[in-house]
Amino acid sequence: MSRSLPPPPLKIGPLVIDPPILQAPMAGYTNAAYREIVRQYGGAGLLATEMVNARGFVWLDEHECEHPDRLWGVADEARPLAVQIWDNDPHTMAKVGKRLAEEYRVSVVDINFGCPVKQVTEKAHSGSYLLREPNRMYAIISQLVEACSPTPVTAKIRLGCSRDSINCNEIAHVVEEAGAAALTVHGRTAQDFFRGNADWEKISEIKSHLRSIPLIGNGDLDSAEKVVAAFETYDVDGVMIARASLGRPWLFSQAAAAIRGEPIPPEPDLDAQRECMLKHYQLVVNRFGPDKGTMLMRKFACCYAQGKHGARHFRTYVAGVSTPDEFMEVVERYFPTSAESRRSESRRSESSPSESPDVARAVAALPE
Repeated sequence: MSRSLPPPPLKIGPLVIDPPILQAPMAGYTNAAYREIVRQYGGAGLLATEMVNARGFVWLDEHECEHPDRLWGVADEARPLAVQIWDNDPHTMAKVGKRLAEEYRVSVVDINFGCPVKQVTEKAHSGSYLLREPNRMYAIISQLVEACSPTPVTAKIRLGCSRDSINCNEIAHVVEEAGAAALTVHGRTAQDFFRGNADWEKISEIKSHLRSIPLIGNGDLDSAEKVVAAFETYDVDGVMIARASLGRPWLFSQAAAAIRGEPIPPEPDLDAQRECMLKHYQLVVNRFGPDKGTMLMRKFACCYAQGKHGARHFRTYVAGVSTPDEFMEVVERYFPTSAESRRSESRRSESSPSESPDVARAVAALPE
């Protein structure tokens, strides 16, 4: 399919999303600090929280505990904003969805039917596990739609549980019949996890199986040019950007300019990227305190360094920090800030420690 630019705004129930570029919910990453940084750059039509465990939310509520950290900032931040929840019990999901719609006044309640992580699928029989149970999906969606009304409910899925059991077309029909206001599809199966390439042809095919709700495509969108190509080539109403934005929150503004046919803003220089990372760090520390905030920021710092000359060296050191002083010292010494620092990086002693296996695995398995 080919269409003229720019694409029209995306409609999710009564909500108008313009530009039709969504920020993906990513567990462990898309907290209020990250969302604030994305919002400052602009370009994301709809932002989303990390996925919230509905059963855990209910337990905390019943025991009069503070609500999940993953809802940090939700009550007070700008709208539109989506909160993604997961579980396999329709009643529990409906109970939490109603609270989100009425108490938190979120713009969208999104259901996670796509997470491939074993703790969610095999242990909790939730996330992408439910793609094999269309009837239960229908019950979850329909009860949530009723509980949340008039707040729209959406669903995010994968192509199927495996390449041998791709059932996204059938699931798309179930999602719409149950009353969801939009469907987001990640172009891999659960078995694929994040390996290989997202299948945008399969995503596009789903459109013909939907009568009226919009289709949002997700997977491998790591440049403004790829976002433009997705709209021009495939039959989608919106796109969702995930992993590529974790260290490049300006990607949304670049993509928004591109789909409008405007010049794409250049990448910020290394000094500006460093300042962005430090602003992000301060937001995390303000919420969690200096020690916990520093620990949480280590993985974000790795994202900001990813793809840069000397990133591996920086990750090696930032993985071991535990205090603000240590964090700032590592950033000052090892985060690249100029061509000269990159040249000096290559001349550093080969006696530096090897990269932590935990950090290497974390970088390789960034969520989408």
